[in-house]
Amino acid sequence: MFDRLRNGLNKLINKFKFKTLDENSLREPVQELINLMIQNEVGVEVAEEIGKKLKKELIQNKTEYERFRDPRPMLKEGLRRSIRSIIEPEKRRDLVAEVKQKVQEGDPYVIVIMGINGTGKTTTLAKLAYMLQNKGFSVVFSASDTFRAGAIDQLTKHGENLKIKTIAHQKGGDPTAVAIDALDHAYSKGIDVVMIDTAGRMQNNYNLMQELRKLVEKTEPDIKIFIGDSLAGNDVIRQAQTFDEVAGIDGVIMTKADSDVKGGATLSVSKAIGKPIMYLGVGQSYDDLKEFNADVFVDQLIP
Repeated sequence: MFDRLRNGLNKLINKFKFKTLDENSLREPVQELINLMIQNEVGVEVAEEIGKKLKKELIQNKTEYERFRDPRPMLKEGLRRSIRSIIEPEKRRDLVAEVKQKVQEGDPYVIVIMGINGTGKTTTLAKLAYMLQNKGFSVVFSASDTFRAGAIDQLTKHGENLKIKTIAHQKGGDPTAVAIDALDHAYSKGIDVVMIDTAGRMQNNYNLMQELRKLVEKTEPDIKIFIGDSLAGNDVIRQAQTFDEVAGIDGVIMTKADSDVKGGATLSVSKAIGKPIMYLGVGQSYDDLKEFNADVFVDQLIP
């Protein structure tokens, strides 16, 4: 995972040498760091901010750095701190705690899943449901992707595998009406969590994006989770920004993280929209959903 960016960062750190720390001596190596991150699909603004933070830290602590013959261990730690500050927004989301609180209050917790086609959106929804089941919560699915052929069947199959009821209408029906029926079912049966699967849509499809906006307004979900593809590079940043503008994103799950050799998209998307990465998809099984940990992520980049 993230092999290319990790190897590039290590090579850059190993050749980093200086006698004094100032703007002039740091200009070239920091720019090389920024270029390396951009080449590995880190957003330009994010790469530049990491470079700026690192340069500031080095200069502020120049006396401590300069008295060591080998500054690389301290340089690594400075880079870790700079990256960690980018990928970890102030507000984290503890999904399990939020669900528990809402259930104790007597209401179902409502999750809307959104994103474009091909990201593994519906499969990720099922993985999240599996995790919540293992925490002791009951779940109902809303098949509100009434646009894509086979979407209802796909979600229903996941429901059968996990013994979760799927509320569905016919293909081409009103997605919001399906979601409201799922909410009614949850209230009547005492179901803890309603998970709403929405149509995978390109961010420039105006009609489908407005349909998503309507669904969110009518169902008032507790959390709206964007599913991003780790292999999509800078495209995932633009997608997330548009979905956030239209429907509001509360958290992010990045799929295919186990196949991502560059690591740039995962590093960039949280900073781009100011919302936390909550989980990483790392395989095809229902239990292949890992809670995102900024410290672990940074350690993988800079061992």
